[in-house]
Amino acid sequence: MDRRTYLVTTGAATASMVGFAGCLGGSTGTLATRVTDQPGDIGDFEECIVTVVGMWLGPDGADSGTESGETPSEREYYEYDEPQEADLVQLQDGETQLVDERELETGTYEFLQLDTDGVDATLNDGSEATVEVPGEAPLTFNQSFEVRENTRTVFTADFTPVKRGQTGSYVLQPVPDGITVDYEGDDGTATPE
Repeated sequence: MDRRTYLVTTGAATASMVGFAGCLGGSTGTLATRVTDQPGDIGDFEECIVTVVGMWLGPDGADSGTESGETPSEREYYEYDEPQEADLVQLQDGETQLVDERELETGTYEFLQLDTDGVDATLNDGSEATVEVPGEAPLTFNQSFEVRENTRTVFTADFTPVKRGQTGSYVLQPVPDGITVDYEGDDGTATPE
């Protein structure tokens, strides 16, 4: 299933730089999405460039229009203004790369999914590598987080290529224990969880 088919079958709405704030009104905060790579099998690669074209955000299941939090009841798709390329080989040892930053309606979200549009990878021996995303579905990061008023939420999504047995191909997988969420106040300092 390609990305467009996935969008249609899941009922995801496209919204570029509109955000929940444009749909619901109310207070907003900033969500900064960063990517990084745990070791996995990245040592096999000279470069492993993942193209990220958008993201889905999932709510915590609360009804839209509640008095506090005003968390939307359906997930929303945000297409990036421009595709973002991240070379996972360069994102080792705590290095991260910002792929998106936008204002969103405040609320609690139960997951973030990255919509990828291909991986261009070269192995250390110079040969081209096949790196796929399972089922061509988005990379899902099941980590609850908040978008808080006057706060910058930094969600760092961790994923890595993993070799598929003796096939010579790789699959791109999220690394659940590598996900981090940090909250920064107006002055850039961390705020309590």
